[in-house]
Amino acid sequence: MELIHTIGNALVNLIEAVYGLLWGDIVTLPLPGGGTLGLSILVIILVPAGVYFTIRTRFMPFRMLPEMLRVTMEKRTGPDHQALSGVQALVVSTATRVGMGNLVGVVAAISAGGAGAVFWMWFIALLGSSTAFAEATLAQLYKQKDPLYGGYRGGPAYYIHDFFITRRGSRKKKSVIAVLFALSGLLCWCGVSQVIGNSISSAFDNAFHIPPLYSTIVLVALAAVIVLRKNATVKVLDIMVPVMAGLYLLLTVYVIATNIGHLPAVFQRIFEEAFGLRQAAAGGFGAVLMNGVKRGLFSNEAGSGSAPCAAAAADISHPAKAGLLQALGVFIDTLVICSCTAMIMLLTPEELTAGLEGMDLLQTSMSYHLGEFGVIFTAVILWLFSFSTFIGILFYSRSNIAYLFGDSWSTQTAYKILALVMLFIGGLAAYTFVWDMGDVGVGLMTVFNMIALIPMAGEAVRSLREYEAMKKSGGI
Repeated sequence: MELIHTIGNALVNLIEAVYGLLWGDIVTLPLPGGGTLGLSILVIILVPAGVYFTIRTRFMPFRMLPEMLRVTMEKRTGPDHQALSGVQALVVSTATRVGMGNLVGVVAAISAGGAGAVFWMWFIALLGSSTAFAEATLAQLYKQKDPLYGGYRGGPAYYIHDFFITRRGSRKKKSVIAVLFALSGLLCWCGVSQVIGNSISSAFDNAFHIPPLYSTIVLVALAAVIVLRKNATVKVLDIMVPVMAGLYLLLTVYVIATNIGHLPAVFQRIFEEAFGLRQAAAGGFGAVLMNGVKRGLFSNEAGSGSAPCAAAAADISHPAKAGLLQALGVFIDTLVICSCTAMIMLLTPEELTAGLEGMDLLQTSMSYHLGEFGVIFTAVILWLFSFSTFIGILFYSRSNIAYLFGDSWSTQTAYKILALVMLFIGGLAAYTFVWDMGDVGVGLMTVFNMIALIPMAGEAVRSLREYEAMKKSGGI
């Protein structure tokens, strides 16, 4: 027993150490006014990468937004009806992007960095959409037939494998980097499963006084019915994602409409605080900037390699279309859904939210705008966001498990059962290191993904140019 306890402590310490390495500040820059700007490894990787991909794609997010929207209107063109359509792939990736980060993450960003953090979340979304385009397009270029589920599978593990193994003529069966990426994804999604369980049970306990055990049993039973069936995942998300995003958007429109006179002051506050005009004297600009950047990166997931697992599953007429759809997904996540949460909080009088943090801040804002219904709505929408994330990550896991263990129903089912167990455990108790485990997983995924994504960028850019040329000539 003592040995198990020792091993457990060692694992916790290892996870926390890696978390600090990935997300902690490794470089600290001095700022005018006495403040500092701390940069983590992931910020150092992802922000320059976003700039690089934006320039390589000739500012694709700005000039091709109408085309992104047009592609969502297209009907399925591929012959494989077991495969996802491009829009269904967007729905799956949106299910995981539009999750707890849009509620908890935005609240945390504003709690720590003030209203100005919202501007930097928007800025990171514009950069991240180019990164999302590149990784999704590559996932389409290197997708494979899926003999278990039908349709296609793929993602970073597969294009990393090609980069390090196939094109070099190696006799090795696996790429070490691809294996590490796949394992990091499975680690991340186990951690996220526990966080989801705890978030949902806590929300229902606070709103409805339902004991965590009861809400968790119902949650796990419902999740099991969906994820253990062969192809129920996408069908559920096709209904769930538009409903939950639409409800949240409608509620935000109502809040904005009833507070329309305060809207100019909110945008003034966002832009003033974004550039440290309020915080300059106190040296707080660094906190504003980095909280917005970090939460923006975590929320939209661009570069982490998660969404390409969905993009690869699409049966679509041109790889660049999958990239455009996933770039739009970043916009939906940050510029729409995250902005909804920000507006709800920032349209609440500052004297009511002074000193509040976390979900207390969001629930107070909801209560101010909607009364008791607001607290209940928060619990319900958190359930929808979190549950859709759980279903989505188990769709992602299919490709990683297949890369690691081959085409086997036993390994696919074993991971689903493990995730359900983690969901149940998380619903009963909160473990701080589990949050770190999810962050470590997504951080490692990002590092391993970027090792291949940056040198392979030219292929995604060529695909985009080919697509634009075909459109211009009327060939697509």
